[in-house]
Amino acid sequence: MSDPLEDRKIPTSRLSRFARLATVGARAGASAVLGGKGRGAAEQAAEVLGTMRGLAAKMGQMASYVDGVIPEGQRDAYEKAMSVLRSQAPRSSAAQVQKIVEAELSGSLDSLFKEWNEQPIASASIGQVHKATLHDGRIVAVKVQHDGIKAAVESDLSNASVLEGLAGAMGGRRFDSKTLLSVIKARFREELDYELEGKRLLAFRELHAGDATIDIPELVTTHSASRVLTTTFVEGLSFEDACQSSEEDRRAWSETLWRFVFKGNLLLGMFNADPHPGNYFFQEGGKVAFVDYGCVQELTPFHRQWAVEVHKAALIRDEKAFRESVTNLVGAKPGRLADLALDYTRTCFEPLFKSPYRMKREYAASLVSGMKSMAKDAAKVSEAEFFTMPPHMLFLNRLQFGFYSVLARLDVDVDYAAVEAAFLG
Repeated sequence: MSDPLEDRKIPTSRLSRFARLATVGARAGASAVLGGKGRGAAEQAAEVLGTMRGLAAKMGQMASYVDGVIPEGQRDAYEKAMSVLRSQAPRSSAAQVQKIVEAELSGSLDSLFKEWNEQPIASASIGQVHKATLHDGRIVAVKVQHDGIKAAVESDLSNASVLEGLAGAMGGRRFDSKTLLSVIKARFREELDYELEGKRLLAFRELHAGDATIDIPELVTTHSASRVLTTTFVEGLSFEDACQSSEEDRRAWSETLWRFVFKGNLLLGMFNADPHPGNYFFQEGGKVAFVDYGCVQELTPFHRQWAVEVHKAALIRDEKAFRESVTNLVGAKPGRLADLALDYTRTCFEPLFKSPYRMKREYAASLVSGMKSMAKDAAKVSEAEFFTMPPHMLFLNRLQFGFYSVLARLDVDVDYAAVEAAFLG
């Protein structure tokens, strides 16, 4: 009997991908996950999006853990069905993988690896991961792109309805549409460039060097190329198991997650904009291993400077300085829209202003609904008061919505302000 997850051919044409989305009731491309009701529709949506992989599967991944994306009555069914897309999406065949690895690394599997496990340990929207052993004895994780994924992603990027669905889920209706689409396309195309991902992994390793609680795998440059990325192998508890661990462990892991995310944002000027929990492996002593650096948004020096000022104001609970810094960060014009944006941002910073803070799922979901509400109000303001958000903020929304939802599931009181003050000063 064949493996139902293996060797599903990725539909690559724009028409065929749109048609598959339509089978799960999609009215706006990637928002297909919102179209059905109950467990059956959820499972069908997960199967279709998993087979499509690419940006459609990413939308399914978001639905599996971001509070506020799925309506309350359907949330549990969709989250359970979509969770498979985080690590066990339909996968490429052993023959396809071997062909790509040997072409990219210019050698046979036997010459490249002492041992190679044909069964992937994880498969997601862009690629799948195989465990292997190098001839020097190191155990490694080899990420290989799905065959045909580049064409599939390009089809999605040319489909306005798919981009609108992604932008809507990330709070994108408050951005200049032309610039917004260019940013979305750039970030998702970058995810196909494993050489660029390797460089970003090295930047994060350097930033967090010496931190005993942050484990970033070592890049194996001799076995990496544009479609193959090899790193030292890391392991640990899954997110689901971590959520069932002791309060002490959950608190320590939450502190590590916060430090990893915001140290990257504020000191490095980069944030990993794909915070889905399949990228985290939870270990003893509050240690977390972080994998996948494909979707990284860089901040301009100007925006990083003002982001630091925003956080510093929140740490000392200076409401006036906070609002002034946010105004400079987003380029707000005086008026009703600025008031809405400042109030919304202040809500997003509750974990610092009211630290120690217990992240709750209702709070994380309220940020998604709050962004949607602000987008509606933005359409009503005068031209003199209207302003667009910096384009990089779109992926900051994606990070924040997802990251807060992850912390909410760990469900523990954490002194986030103390964690941040330790590296920000």
